[in-house]
Amino acid sequence: MSVKKIPLEVLFGDPELNQVQVSPDGRSLAFVAPWEGVKNLWVQDLETGEKRRLTADRGRGVMGYSWLPSGLLVYVQDKDGDENWRIYAVDPAGGEPRLLTPGEGVQAQILATHPDFPDEMLVLLNDRDPALHDVWRLNARSGERVRVVENPGFVGFLADERLEVRLAHKSTDDGGAELYLLQEGAWKPFMRWGLDDSLSTWPIELLGDTLYMSSSIGRDTAALVAVDLETGAERVLAEDPSYDLLGEQGFLFHPRAAAPEAVAVMRDRLGWIVLDEGLKPDFARLGELEGDVYVTGRDLANRVWTLREERDAASPRYWLYDRKTGELSLIGEAIPALAEYTLAPMQTVRYPALDGLEIEAYLTLPPGREPRGLPAVIVPHGGPWHRDAWGFDPIAQWLANRGYAVLQPNFRGSTGYGKAHLNAGNKEWGRAMQDDLTAGVRWLVEQGIVDPRRVAIMGGSYGGYATLAGLAFTPELYAAGVDIVGPSNLFTLLETIPPYWKPMVALFHTRMGHPERDAGLLRAVSPFFHAENIRAPLLIGQGANDPRVKRSESLQIVAALREKGKPVEYVEYPDEGHGFARPENRIDFFRRAEAFLERHLGH
Repeated sequence: MSVKKIPLEVLFGDPELNQVQVSPDGRSLAFVAPWEGVKNLWVQDLETGEKRRLTADRGRGVMGYSWLPSGLLVYVQDKDGDENWRIYAVDPAGGEPRLLTPGEGVQAQILATHPDFPDEMLVLLNDRDPALHDVWRLNARSGERVRVVENPGFVGFLADERLEVRLAHKSTDDGGAELYLLQEGAWKPFMRWGLDDSLSTWPIELLGDTLYMSSSIGRDTAALVAVDLETGAERVLAEDPSYDLLGEQGFLFHPRAAAPEAVAVMRDRLGWIVLDEGLKPDFARLGELEGDVYVTGRDLANRVWTLREERDAASPRYWLYDRKTGELSLIGEAIPALAEYTLAPMQTVRYPALDGLEIEAYLTLPPGREPRGLPAVIVPHGGPWHRDAWGFDPIAQWLANRGYAVLQPNFRGSTGYGKAHLNAGNKEWGRAMQDDLTAGVRWLVEQGIVDPRRVAIMGGSYGGYATLAGLAFTPELYAAGVDIVGPSNLFTLLETIPPYWKPMVALFHTRMGHPERDAGLLRAVSPFFHAENIRAPLLIGQGANDPRVKRSESLQIVAALREKGKPVEYVEYPDEGHGFARPENRIDFFRRAEAFLERHLGH
């Protein structure tokens, strides 16, 4: 069967509809959509259907936004990928966007809002000390702001329904964390957990004297728990025996509700654990949709919801759901042009690692081709403390459409599979974590799906590191590699982390290796020191302003390879950071990557 080629512009251009959220009064929608090739913020009146553009950005675009309870919209932007986020406000009723957090080299984050304070929000700013974010109370309508907490060394804060900051947490020297409670003007230790639980335990929401947390303490998977701040007593509200709950990303707790209503769990597909009996009919209704359903917004009456439906072999779709009538209305597809093409299903597979650990992965096969002796691309995710999830993936669809089998393994060190799976990756960069990718290649070959002479590896961030490590440590395995913003030298990576990561540097030292105590390990697993082993051709893409993986990480491995006469192509984008946010840069890079893979996989 002949499959029509999907243009790169369709796969890697900006979606026509994205980040849809219903307004607090339930009468309009906000969404991000392109205008003159740049992501901008729009609103749509639900009664008339009229759409209006609120911003006229011609640069990097609107990266994310949220409604304030008053109906104002606030959004964030950085400069060319530097991740020094600025917060702007814009009134859907009219007027120009206003910058709320001026200052050069300052990163702003939104901490909390609440309907009782419709124009206000708590924001985090590192304007006093680049390493520490203080808490400010900011009125988005007047622009007035006041510092309410000067940060003595915490990495995060939590406020209650009165927008009063009452909890904070910091990293400990052993890679764990400690939670502090503000009592009578002083921060007092309340709770502590160690390295094993540090990436699956954190505070989520505070209501009165009840703290809601993601917690793996005393169990393997992260559960939703309620902790009494007066007594310390803990109640488990929801858990899954095999997978972590999704925490903040999939945690439904309406600001007018008395308790959490539902929590999501990402198994191989998304599922929901409904805690509020009143919502069970709603989730039964949402279950009638074919894809996985995420709740993207709710009005203050908790009657109107906006939903994003993820599908693997079709564009994501946005829906409007009316709880009173049970009506689901289609708002639109994120990428309607995909309807003209044959996309590939994403299937869950499991294979044994070299030491027997079970690895769950997603396999996407080229449509219209027999899955025998195919060229393949292994695509390890970034993080590495992250995971791949089921749904539409433009990179997987692009590769499958071009005839490649695509394997996306959730190797050890990935989140979502319990802390034993996560902690099995401690100090295993380039070792057991890399072995899990090797095992995936061998499994594909044993199944007869893949031609062992035509396997490439490609990834971004940690996935870029894994690409370099794959070429350096298993040179016989891969015919080519594509690295996007990947670190090559773990010493220099740790030396150049952003200042606001320094308060949690113990987390990196305990999970990756300490530059002094584990110097031998870090040298052994840094591809830069083993460039002479790399045989396969390599393509590297880098953002010039990357604050996480500095451009020097790419430049030093390129220089080392060129000095040794090794084949390497390098492209740098002057207006990008950690990844490629501008569609023209994404399209350019993946066009280069497509030609590169065609040349070196003989396809």
